[in-house]
Amino acid sequence: MNRQALVGAFVLGGTGLIVAAFVLFGNFHPFSRTEKAVLVFHGASSGLAVGSPVTFRGVQVGAVDRVVIEYNPTTKDAYIPVFVTMRPDNIVLTNSNIHHRPSMEDLVQQGLRGEMNLKSFVTGTSEIDLDFAPNTPAVLHPEIAHITEIPTKQSTIEAMTKSLQDLPLKQIGENADATLASVRRLSDQLDRDLPALVQSIHETSDHSRDMVDAARKMVTDLEPTLTHTLVSVDRLASTGTNQLDARGRELHAVLLNSNAAVQQATKSLANLESMTSPRSTDRANLEASLRDIAAAASALRGFATDVERNPQLLLTGRRP
Repeated sequence: MNRQALVGAFVLGGTGLIVAAFVLFGNFHPFSRTEKAVLVFHGASSGLAVGSPVTFRGVQVGAVDRVVIEYNPTTKDAYIPVFVTMRPDNIVLTNSNIHHRPSMEDLVQQGLRGEMNLKSFVTGTSEIDLDFAPNTPAVLHPEIAHITEIPTKQSTIEAMTKSLQDLPLKQIGENADATLASVRRLSDQLDRDLPALVQSIHETSDHSRDMVDAARKMVTDLEPTLTHTLVSVDRLASTGTNQLDARGRELHAVLLNSNAAVQQATKSLANLESMTSPRSTDRANLEASLRDIAAAASALRGFATDVERNPQLLLTGRRP
C-alpha cells in the first residue's frame, strides 16, 4: 500500500514537472489570454514550421500553429496562410494616460504588419516578425482568411532575393566573358610588345643619361666663363651707375637753365602780346612811325621820279 502511494506520488510529481516545463519553457500558457490570427504569404516559406516563434521587435508574442497552402487553379496563384496563436496581453497601448490591452483588430488598425525572416543561418529556420508600419498598405485576403488577418509586408531578405532575381545575370556573365577576353588579348599583346618597349625604354634611358652627362660637362666648362661674364656685367653696372650719378647733376643744371630760358621766353611773349594789343600805346606809336615812314618813302619816291626826269636837280636842286 505504501509502495502504491509512493508510485502515485511519483507519477503526480512527474506530471506536475512536465506541466511546469510546458508552461515555463514552451508555448503552453493556460492562464494567458490568447487570440488566433492568420498571415497570408505569397512567396516561399522555407524554414517555417509549427512552433516557430512569432516575435514583436525581438520579444516573442506567439507561435505558429499551422501552415497551409491555398492554391487557386483559376489564377494559378499559390498562397501560404500561416495560422498563429497570439498573446496580445504582452502588448499595451497608451492612449491619454490610460493603458488598455488591445485586441488583434485594434493592433491591425494601428498598423501592425508581419514579415517572414530567417531566424538562423545555421539551421535555416524562419520566424515571423511583427512591427507597426502604418505607411505600408494593408493587403487583405478575405477569401482565404476567415479569422483576424494580420497584413504582411515584404521582408528585407525577400527584397534582396527579388533584386538578385531581377539582375540580368546572363548579360552580366556575357559582359564578364567579353571583359576577360579583352583582358586576355591585352595580356597577349603586352607579352608581344612589352619586351620591345622595355628595350626602347632602356635605350632612351641610356641616351638621356648621356645627354645629362654632356650637359653637366658643358655647365662645368662654362662655369668660369659665366663667372667672368657676371663679374664684367657687375663692373659695367657699377660704372654705369657712377656715370649716371655724375651726369645726373649736369642734367639737373641743364634743366634749371632750360626752366629759366622758358620763363624768360614766357615774359618776352607776354611783352610782345602787350605791344601787339589793339589798345597798346606802343602799337599806336609803331603804327604812327610806320605811317611817317610810308610818307617819307612816298616823298622819296616822288623825288626819285623827278631826278629820273631831270638829273640836273641833283646839282641845281628844286627851284621854288
